[in-house]
Amino acid sequence: MTRKSMSPDDAAFVPIEIRQADARHLAIRWADGRESRYEVRALRLACRCAQCIDEWSGAQTLDSATVPEDVQPRNLASVGRYAIRIDWSDGHDTGIYSFRRLRELDTGD
Repeated sequence: MTRKSMSPDDAAFVPIEIRQADARHLAIRWADGRESRYEVRALRLACRCAQCIDEWSGAQTLDSATVPEDVQPRNLASVGRYAIRIDWSDGHDTGIYSFRRLRELDTGD
């Protein structure tokens, strides 16, 4: 069986490497060559799990004041071939960040 060639659009959502760039940033290198950097607290605040977002209205229920300024990812785990789950130093561990969502959060900075 041969592997299907990856289109440029697909490559935008395939991480090649995910690493802690420094104390405040997570970095992802994508198959299309782009490297995204995420401020970790902003990434924690962007969680869309049922504990952080109202499932019916989509309104954010997470109070940003409850997330420590120095929050850090403690563990990253693969979720299939489409996402990662991040266990945070504030005890939060139910958020799943799809690769597509992570790419959407890339501000280009």
